Amino acid sequence: MKLSLGPLQYFWPRERTLSFYRDVADWPVDIVYLGETVCSKRRELRTRDWIALAAELAEAGKEVVLSTLALIEAESELGAVRRMLDDGRFLIEANDLSSVQLCRERGAGFVAGPSLNVYNHRALQMLMEDGLRRWVPGVEQGQRLLDELRQAMHADGVAMPEVETIAWGRLPLAYSARCFTARALDVPKDDCGFRCIEFPDGLPLATREAASFLTINGIQVQGAETIDMAPEADALREAGIGVLRLYPQSRAMDEVVRRFDALRRSGELPARIGAVNGYWLEQPGMAKVAG
Repeated sequence: MKLSLGPLQYFWPRERTLSFYRDVADWPVDIVYLGETVCSKRRELRTRDWIALAAELAEAGKEVVLSTLALIEAESELGAVRRMLDDGRFLIEANDLSSVQLCRERGAGFVAGPSLNVYNHRALQMLMEDGLRRWVPGVEQGQRLLDELRQAMHADGVAMPEVETIAWGRLPLAYSARCFTARALDVPKDDCGFRCIEFPDGLPLATREAASFLTINGIQVQGAETIDMAPEADALREAGIGVLRLYPQSRAMDEVVRRFDALRRSGELPARIGAVNGYWLEQPGMAKVAG
């Protein structure tokens, strides 16, 4: 299986981001996703900067994909997608149907990101007709659904596209037009001061009983736990997963990548160091699943 580095979900300072990706050039990942997927106000790096960074990583031998916003609300945000397509050198990760439409109009292939709603083989086939080349299922879509989709596609005489699943990181659960970080800090969204830059791995949210519950990341809500799918590698392979997505985190990301690289080279399943993904086993995502 190939390893991908998913798009950076958090808001980091410009120099920290550039330094991180300079290191990525030497990591054993096959695919690197670049771009802002959460909030268009996060402008430490602009579209032209992401494209320039993409060119550098491509020269280092990486397959680079430019990621788009999961919630497109303005013409200016569509303009950013158009600039990515105008460049023409890199595949696009479409995280919103507006991006899918632009790719379709240009005849450009794309990766269907996890925020697109694909729950049956008809929807998947329609996206393939529009140019889908790789599909990242939504976080709640587990092994059984993938098996059902594969069987339905086979019955229609259509091959499944390449499938990529989230194997490490906090699951991106939901998006909203409201900014949860701004609300938590009691500042207006339109004058937020970009406070989410203070939380390089998101802002933890607990219940009133002080139990870990969610992670707030701007307009995005994530799971509280870091998911570790490395011990499920054999099941992932049997399910036809071709790419394991590792979401960036602020510390020890190089160690995470090397751990997964060692797994695919040796085939030996490692001990779990993150949380079990209950969704994969058709159980609630927060379920304390044995494993």
